[in-house]
Parts: sequence; C-alpha cells; structure tokens
Amino acid sequence: MAGQIDARLKELGIEIPAVAKPAAAYVPGVRTGNLIFVSGQVPFVNGEIAFKGKVGAEFTVEQGQDAARVCALNAIAVAKDMLGGDLDKVTRVVKLGGFVNCPADFEQHPMVINGASNVVGEIFGDKGAHSRFAVGVGSLPFNVAVEVEAIFEVE
Repeated sequence: MAGQIDARLKELGIEIPAVAKPAAAYVPGVRTGNLIFVSGQVPFVNGEIAFKGKVGAEFTVEQGQDAARVCALNAIAVAKDMLGGDLDKVTRVVKLGGFVNCPADFEQHPMVINGASNVVGEIFGDKGAHSRFAVGVGSLPFNVAVEVEAIFEVE
C-alpha cells in the first residue's frame, strides 16, 4: 500500500529518480541515530549531468531553480533508498544547503536554492520546513550550476 508521501508525489506528478552513483570517494548518505546526512547532489537526470555552466551567465535564475529542484529530488532519492523506499519515515527535513556556481557579482543565490526548498515543501508539507544556506561559488564539480545537500530526521 502506498504511503502518504507516495500519494502526494503521485498527486504532484513527481517521480523520485534512482540514486546516482557517487562520483568520488564518498557514499550518497550516512545515517546516524535518527538523522540522515545526504551528500551533495548535483543535477543528474537519467544518469546524465544536466545544467552545466554558471547561473547568471549561461543560466537564468529560473533555470537555476530548475537545477536546484533536480538536486533536491536526487537528495530525496538517497533518503528514500536508505529508508527502504518509505518516505513516510521522514519526520522532518532539517536542513538544505545549496551551492550556486555563478559569477562573482551574482547576488540571487537564495532565489536559486528556492527551487530545492519549494519542492521539498510541496512534497513534505509542514515536515518540509527546514533551515538552509545558499552560497555562491566560483566552480562546482563537473561545472554543474547547482549542488544541494540535505539532512533528514527519520523514524
């Protein structure tokens, strides 16, 4: 039987992707106690890196939001996998951290990372209210536009 979060995903027309393989020497996530720390997720779509370039140069803020949304869905995929497929075990999205690959004079980092925050809120409702950081950086792995990490509190 599908859980509440699965029903919400279906209602929203959102499919949680498969977990991407780590690109370096790390694991996708670590559980300690009732917390899952998800490693930084880049915008993998169907096993391919999407959104290569800088927000504010090659990409608009809106396109950066799309990239952040993809990253957040990839982070949720890691949590889902670690919870045996049951996202109803998420009791709280504690924190999202967002890195935006951008020119030095770009100032709209929070707007970009709203793409991640908004999809988390859509999926988890009140449990999705989280703390957050959004920072600009001069480069990211594989020249991706955005990277998002997450911390989930779970049963």
